[in-house]
Amino acid sequence: QVQLVESGGGLVQPGGSLRLSCAASGSIRRINAMGWYRQAPGNPRELVAQIISGGSTNYADSVKGRFTISRDNAKNTVYLQMSSLKPEDTAVYYCNADINSWRSPNQRTYWGQGTQVTVSS
Repeated sequence: QVQLVESGGGLVQPGGSLRLSCAASGSIRRINAMGWYRQAPGNPRELVAQIISGGSTNYADSVKGRFTISRDNAKNTVYLQMSSLKPEDTAVYYCNADINSWRSPNQRTYWGQGTQVTVSS
């Protein structure tokens, strides 16, 4: 059993900053990748940023230069530092992880419950 718990969402003015955190816990053998997705009303869920076990990262074009994903392997935690926020960044942000557990050799995808980010004046 693996759980992901997000924190750090909230209301921020355009141009402001927020940092999201996601901690994975449970029977974890290996975390192959962790990332952040977001979903706004009427839009599909989209990948925002991802970091894989080797340290390489991927970003959506819309957030490049403004968002930074990082990790703390000792804490099984991934962060998303969001700067220069825009109203179009408003969405529910979901933590995602591809994990091999001790109970199964097969990779499984896990999701957090989501945290609301609202960018508004």
